Amino acid sequence: MTSSRPDFGLQWKLSSRLGLAVFGLMAGGLAGSAAPVAPPVLDLGSRRELFVDQTLIERLDHATLRLHEPAHAGDVVKIDRPWEGPANFGGVVIHHQGRYLLYYRGMTLDKEDELGRVCVAVSTDGETWTKPALIRDERSGRTDANIVMNDSGYLFGGTVWLDTRPGVPDGERVKALKSVPVSGENHTAYKDPKGPKRIDLWASGDGLVFHRIPADRQPTLVSDLPNSFDGGNTMFWSEAEQCYVFYFRIMTADRLRTMARTTSKDLRTWTTLVPMTYGDAPPEQFYVNNTGPYYRAPHLYVGLAARFMQGRSAVTDEQAKAVGLKSPRGIIYNHDCSDGVMLTTRAGSTQYDRTFLEALVRPGPGAGNWVSRTNYPMTGIFPLGTDRIMFFVNRNYLQDAWHIERLVLRVDGFASVNAPHSGGSLLTKPLRISGEELQMNYATSAAGSVRVEIQDLDGSPLPGFALADSPEHIGDEIDGVVRWKNGATLRALAGRAVRLHFVLRDTDLYSIRFTSGRNFSAP
Repeated sequence: MTSSRPDFGLQWKLSSRLGLAVFGLMAGGLAGSAAPVAPPVLDLGSRRELFVDQTLIERLDHATLRLHEPAHAGDVVKIDRPWEGPANFGGVVIHHQGRYLLYYRGMTLDKEDELGRVCVAVSTDGETWTKPALIRDERSGRTDANIVMNDSGYLFGGTVWLDTRPGVPDGERVKALKSVPVSGENHTAYKDPKGPKRIDLWASGDGLVFHRIPADRQPTLVSDLPNSFDGGNTMFWSEAEQCYVFYFRIMTADRLRTMARTTSKDLRTWTTLVPMTYGDAPPEQFYVNNTGPYYRAPHLYVGLAARFMQGRSAVTDEQAKAVGLKSPRGIIYNHDCSDGVMLTTRAGSTQYDRTFLEALVRPGPGAGNWVSRTNYPMTGIFPLGTDRIMFFVNRNYLQDAWHIERLVLRVDGFASVNAPHSGGSLLTKPLRISGEELQMNYATSAAGSVRVEIQDLDGSPLPGFALADSPEHIGDEIDGVVRWKNGATLRALAGRAVRLHFVLRDTDLYSIRFTSGRNFSAP
């Protein structure tokens, strides 16, 4: 899959040196005798940068940004308990105390079941899951209910998240937030009360039993933005920003579902609520955003968002009946369809990047996933071994076949710079070199290759780092080290502003970073 944005994959005919010379002449002509303004230099430090947007890219020649499709890795949670039902909905996965905790709404279609209940499944590997016996279910009488409780013995409701801020007490490491209408009305799965809403915070040590955080530490956050906190609320501690970041659902004046952002140093006092923007991308609706730091590049926030195509029907009434689609409260759920897309943003930004308008998670074959409010990704992206990542997605909403599916991608493998067998190239924007080595996450075919040249800002190759000095890098490496024929390291170039010129053939380039050498330790 490739991006459909018109400026991506633009085929440049000028060489890098000639192109920079022309730019300099134009700048000089416009400014008289004034010297051209030097382009800004990106200081990467030791940060890993993924090719999920145009941040590093000066230009591509016969190469494109490519979005990659995740692979199916098993169905992990299904309906098999009396307190569950077709209105189940998976929300969050966290990794805590050596195990994964997957939180989902267990919800039947009984008329009195307006709120559902927070259920949990547990795994040590992300593949095999069990439903722990936590309490007695009052309706069925079973004593093996996997229902999360509060410390008073009542059903608990809320969006769970893991607080990774250093110094957080062990008993409050797992937190949850609840939307509370100021009016006092219940916020249910089928009703979003009008008027302002506030956020209530709860905490837990084990992620199974929650207690309310004392009133003097509760957030002062109240939002009167339309549709606030209705779904897809994502809160986390940002290592890059050194504060808590909160993305939550709102609705625009045109009644499009979108997100807003706010931050806090202490979880109590929050900055002004700011609606997120999307650059020049066409307006679309996002039901949940699932935005959070990518663990290998925590300054980069990846949102595996649910795109809601309201009024776009792909399933007839007959097909809906055949798959057993339910219509609770008389609501028809085959008049819309949904998929999962990737949004990215960076620490401190109030704009989502929409480099890829295409779906990351497609509905797939059959009518069951072409109905409304299915294919919604869950919050949480995790390493799977050393070379893959995994995340989870809801399938077959409002059907007895509802389940949660695990999907996997290559590490850093959401997207890549891709070149065909005939070859292509990438020229980066000016970067400041730090460290002794350049690492790249790349995969070639048996016939493919990567070569790397380091240029000065005028486009001239640096001695010892020209294409002629670069051997062909062939293979498939997550943290492959770029080599030059004379064995040179980047130590002598530390602090220098350069451009990197990658010449690619039948290759995907996923990410790069500068490191301090072979003994460098990082996630």
